[in-house]
Amino acid sequence: MPENRFAAFDLLATLVMVVQADNRILFVNASFEDVMGMSRRSLQDADAPGLFVDSTKLLQAIEGARRHDFSALRFDDQLKRPGAEPFAVHVVVASSDNPAEVLIELLPQETQSRQDREERQLEHAQANKELIRNLAHEIKNPLGGIRGAAQLLQLELDSKDLTEYTQVIVREADRLQTLVDRLLAPHRRPHVVGNVNIHEVCERVRTLILAEFPRGLQVRRNYDISLPEFRGDMEQLIQAVLNIAHNAAQALSDRMQQGDAEIVLSTRIARQVTFVKQRYRLALELHVIDNGPGIPEEIKDRLFHPLVSGRDGGSGLGLNLAQTFVQQHQGLIECESQPGRTDFKILIPLP
Repeated sequence: MPENRFAAFDLLATLVMVVQADNRILFVNASFEDVMGMSRRSLQDADAPGLFVDSTKLLQAIEGARRHDFSALRFDDQLKRPGAEPFAVHVVVASSDNPAEVLIELLPQETQSRQDREERQLEHAQANKELIRNLAHEIKNPLGGIRGAAQLLQLELDSKDLTEYTQVIVREADRLQTLVDRLLAPHRRPHVVGNVNIHEVCERVRTLILAEFPRGLQVRRNYDISLPEFRGDMEQLIQAVLNIAHNAAQALSDRMQQGDAEIVLSTRIARQVTFVKQRYRLALELHVIDNGPGIPEEIKDRLFHPLVSGRDGGSGLGLNLAQTFVQQHQGLIECESQPGRTDFKILIPLP
């Protein structure tokens, strides 16, 4: 029975279809059934290209796969669904070990767009790390020379008015040194691995936020207590979640005055998830949700870049640092924001 041979495909979140030599469907997985609203029994022996708005694309791709013209061919199309709107998909056609069969994988275009976005985000993060490291080191050496020269000059000056200028140079050099140290901090700090209970992380963050913002703000818990412990650096994770929650609290200043500011810390287990081009059986899903004004449109795409801030006086390092620490746990931070609700989602693989 094809169901036995292809049983593993039912574990995938993407849609999978196996097509026979006559272009008839031999097998579809459970995700395909869900999207089509039809059972696999009713889809078996159906004409595969006929399920698509542009059947010619798939027909040509299937023929090319049988001739082994390529290892895999990708294109976008729409899947026709009875009584529903066509479903936009990214189609991947590949040849099978069995020359009489062709394997077709369909990714919802939203999923494909998310994967592309995650890949770009990871590339930007790696490029930013190199840029920050190189820039910080280039700044440090002349900065020390400027500060030292200002101090020596100050010793030679008799005029109090002139020494005020050298003091300004020293103070500004110190401020820049602090900024450089913060830029380099995640690359210098050792990764200390131990058992991590994510709810201990959340409780530490909750305590710190309420201590700093004691009036007009509620920090609600919405925990899944079944989440297992995992190996990680607890201090790094506390800092990552704290940076996100602190940004949220600062964005809620107006609502705090009204007394209805709220941050929600929510934990869940995500199953069979794919992020950063890897598929994981289980992952931690931690949400930091606030009811603030939302993130300005002009910085949404650059939110995790260093020195990008939506707040006057902000350093623009908090979210970049959070993303760096989460990536060191093979994880990812995503953000969805609109006025009245901003949701930062941290995903970390679980064993």
